[in-house]
Amino acid sequence: MSADPLIKPSQAHAFARSDRSTLGVWWWTIDRWLLGAAAVLIGLGILLSFAASPAAAARMNVGDPFHFALRQCVFAVVGASVLVAASMLEVRMVRRLSFFIFVGAIALMIALPFMGHSAKGATRWVEFAGFTLQPSEFMKPALIILVAWMFSEGQKGEGVPGVTIAFALYAVSVALLLIQPDVGQTVLITVAFGAAFWMAGVPLSWVMRLGAVAVAGLVAIYFVFSHVADRVNRFLNPETADTHQVDRAAEAIAAGGLFGRGPGEGVMKRHVPDLHTDFVYSVAAEEYGLVFSLIVIGLFALIVTRGLHRAMKLSNTFEQVAAAGLFVIVGQQAIINIAVNLNMIPTKGMTLPFISYGGSSLIASGLTLGLALALTRRRPGAYAPSEGLAKAGAFA
Repeated sequence: MSADPLIKPSQAHAFARSDRSTLGVWWWTIDRWLLGAAAVLIGLGILLSFAASPAAAARMNVGDPFHFALRQCVFAVVGASVLVAASMLEVRMVRRLSFFIFVGAIALMIALPFMGHSAKGATRWVEFAGFTLQPSEFMKPALIILVAWMFSEGQKGEGVPGVTIAFALYAVSVALLLIQPDVGQTVLITVAFGAAFWMAGVPLSWVMRLGAVAVAGLVAIYFVFSHVADRVNRFLNPETADTHQVDRAAEAIAAGGLFGRGPGEGVMKRHVPDLHTDFVYSVAAEEYGLVFSLIVIGLFALIVTRGLHRAMKLSNTFEQVAAAGLFVIVGQQAIINIAVNLNMIPTKGMTLPFISYGGSSLIASGLTLGLALALTRRRPGAYAPSEGLAKAGAFA
């Protein structure tokens, strides 16, 4: 019972269980733990953008010290809105939307060599009205959903060459990524594709063959792309190369100690290039300490483990494979970013989902998790009978 006798028990929540409106049904069928974890990460991203923005603005000669923080607030609102809107979709609409997003993203990626914006030796962005869009960020979740769709259609035995189509979609995506070049995104979607491939129930021998091909591809990339070889060599032999960026990031993390220097008191962020994007984790560690850093890692771990747990219990093959692949994307991107900050792997320009500065990254992260939440919502027949709608309030 509510402490206030004037408030009915059904009014204790934002929506009553009997509310059949669109928002009411959404609220009682969505996984609110995952939704809450995403909201906290977006909030932490805004907090850290205010910490990193002054140093980034000074480095880039931007007049307003909070230029990047204010833009991040706008990106956060858009990203959160996209997440909520995507999570409301029915399964059929998830497939349709993914198809159109994939076609649009691939079209833009094809056009990048002719009209793309180049930075740091790569052409990955389309620029318009002062905003840069990275189409590959949106291609990733759409690709995984289409691949899962094709795998499930192929399993029906109705003559649809699902596996062949899935591999063709993956091959086209990888080819366009390597043209940019973007090896990090190539590795990311390869792992997610492999996870979807395995989740679809293909023989283990096929998965092992795919893994062998992937390893051979990585070796080939090392010899074909000089910047990849340079980063790997720098990682393996740091004493023979300039490792200023990762060294300053490591110093920032070490200087934070257990509880950090305090909000706005970070020193090393003035010396870390890309501190507001790829190395925002080091800013968090210096100003808020190890405990805060572990909380960030814990939130990502919650999203991935709970998300995969929900995905594994889905009764439909497409929904299971697609949802698992999307959660793998979020988790893997977070692992790569944090590992780079901790100097555990060679440097790679990959953002920390929901936290790093950038419109494409934040909005695409919202889209990815939103689609995953849509697929794991409580629906009749979505889960095994023991997990049915009788437990629709289990996410409370």
